[in-house]
Amino acid sequence: MMIDLPVVSKRDIRKLTPDELKAFMVEHGEKPFRAKQVLEWLWKNTAGSFEEMNNISLSTRELLAKHFVINGVAVQNQQLSNDGTIKSAFRLHDGNIVEGVLIPHDTRMTACISSQVGCSLTCKFCATGYMERKRNLDAAEIYDQVVRIREQCEAQYGTPLTNIVYMGMGEPLLNYANVVKSVERITAPDGLNMAPRRITISTAGIAKMIKKLADDDVKANLALSLHAPNDTKRNEIMPINEANSLAALKDALQYYHQKTGRKVTYEYIVFENFNDTLEDAAELYQISKWLPCKVNLIEYNPIENASYQNAEADKITAFHKFLADRGVQTNIRRSRGKDIDAACGQLAVKEKTEASA
Repeated sequence: MMIDLPVVSKRDIRKLTPDELKAFMVEHGEKPFRAKQVLEWLWKNTAGSFEEMNNISLSTRELLAKHFVINGVAVQNQQLSNDGTIKSAFRLHDGNIVEGVLIPHDTRMTACISSQVGCSLTCKFCATGYMERKRNLDAAEIYDQVVRIREQCEAQYGTPLTNIVYMGMGEPLLNYANVVKSVERITAPDGLNMAPRRITISTAGIAKMIKKLADDDVKANLALSLHAPNDTKRNEIMPINEANSLAALKDALQYYHQKTGRKVTYEYIVFENFNDTLEDAAELYQISKWLPCKVNLIEYNPIENASYQNAEADKITAFHKFLADRGVQTNIRRSRGKDIDAACGQLAVKEKTEASA
């Protein structure tokens, strides 16, 4: 008689704590220091397989392979823009797709990474906002995006990656624990050893989680995706604002600054005939008084699902001048990758559509 045995799925080894891995090693007759060697291979040397761990005995590698897997992130497709931007569709171990972007600049090389598969927030101007949120990424999957983009940066430009922004698919503060753990690994000396001041977490605005970032003293910068200077307009394009009003965000951001001493960046996409007037600029100026900050005025990459368009260049210039003349540190972030699927979520949607066709 045939008996169906239960299928036991192997655990991703990078989900173990150092103590758990050490305990596993001791339990299986290995020296405790082997755990530290394995962790160095996983995080510092970014090993994608146990076979790569060549200073560890074959028997130990076979033991690890018997019990664990390394669920790596692979580049399924990448697009190179005329302006040098590289956009990648990353395939996860379960077949889901997320996006990452390398944004080259004269003075920095920035990786824009995702924190969720899809997004539960329904921002009307964002391609990801029209996708179903499938699941959170774990810390290793977030980490791996940085590793893959770092490899692209060094291969394409021969220079190291300098900055990371959590501005890809998903809302980072709705995947708080994994995002924070990924920051810790990225900045750790036995990880990628990147400086915390080079990392920015961007949120659509979840007040209680902004306060938690402050309470936990998470070593990263904070950006608020503002995109509208009052509740009426923000409710229209970002439904999350209905439960996290500008008054609530003001309170949370002031708390954050008081606890951390860090200034906050306001991200503000300038949409044609929606938030591009000098009256809008005047309201944004009042917001800039809440706490030390800088403002990034962002050109919009239009998407198929929405009718929003980028504001005229002269309006963006006038908007910038209004704020700068009043002492607000203001930058204009030009739209990148206009000739590829550069708006957040576009490439992932395309990859999933083609895969299911």
